[in-house]
Amino acid sequence: MKRVAVVILNWNGKKWLEKFLPSVVNNSNKELADIIVVDNASTDDSLAFLNENYPEVKQIVLDANFGFTGGYNRAIAQLEHEYIVLLNSDIEVSPNWIEPIIRLMDSDQKIAACQPKVLSYNSPENFEYAGAAGGMIDYLGYPFCRGRIFDTFEKDNGQYDDARRVFWATGACLFVRTEVYKNMGGLDEFFFAHMEEIDLCWRMQNAGYHVWVEPQSKVYHVGGGTLQADNPRKTFLNFRNNLLMILKNRPLPHAYLIIFARLILDGAAGIQFIFKGQYSHCLAIIKAHFTFYRLQFNYLGNREPKRKLKTIHSRSILIQYFLQGKKNYRDLF
Repeated sequence: MKRVAVVILNWNGKKWLEKFLPSVVNNSNKELADIIVVDNASTDDSLAFLNENYPEVKQIVLDANFGFTGGYNRAIAQLEHEYIVLLNSDIEVSPNWIEPIIRLMDSDQKIAACQPKVLSYNSPENFEYAGAAGGMIDYLGYPFCRGRIFDTFEKDNGQYDDARRVFWATGACLFVRTEVYKNMGGLDEFFFAHMEEIDLCWRMQNAGYHVWVEPQSKVYHVGGGTLQADNPRKTFLNFRNNLLMILKNRPLPHAYLIIFARLILDGAAGIQFIFKGQYSHCLAIIKAHFTFYRLQFNYLGNREPKRKLKTIHSRSILIQYFLQGKKNYRDLF
């Protein structure tokens, strides 16, 4: 059996497979990795396209759309490879994109997850939103990246080309140890999509594992292939899942102190949406909070011990970015 399974989740994404699967097939070491497309009950002719053009690519066909989380969990449960790569279908990979990360993870058994450098497919000189050069999070639960803070994207000038420990690795191209993934219960399926990889990386760190970025590996991501940024559903999932993630992974009662602060800050975000005339996004935030308050008790039982993680940014990224004008990652320290 090959050591690596590159797993691409597909739902009505024939156009992405046509465009980006060739780079995965051509740039992946065939002695090292299997390429597997997991289909979330597509209704287009994705599978016919694969059968006709890529018979060497393995398929796992699901009988319903289980979302990002459920689709990957059901597929990975069937796999026994040492490493799994969760790869978005809208990513172009570069030559030699697998080997540097596998070498790094082989060197330290505590590295449970890792990502490559993620650049924008449409603006290749810039970092991409989902992961950039490694994901971080502040103490209030706001994610950001080396190379991307909120909607500010840095140019890649090699300033973050060092392999290093980070807080989270992007789900757009996520390398994980299969055994650890399964032992952790995989992605939280209730999340469906958005924040699920941050939650997984947080749980891994609470269990004593590390998360890294290896920029010697490089990929190019289109982004927004599932839900566009202007979709209120995306706003709802981001806000709801962020609150659930904090409750799951922070010690009590500290988690509730952060959630109270987020009630105020998320309210301010909702007011901003009103001023912009984006009323549906404001309603999505309100719905996210009420849904969280209803669901919180499902996550309070059988809580595993939580750790005080050094990888959590000790300052408020909101204050640094909006009040102090620190737009680049290097300016934060």
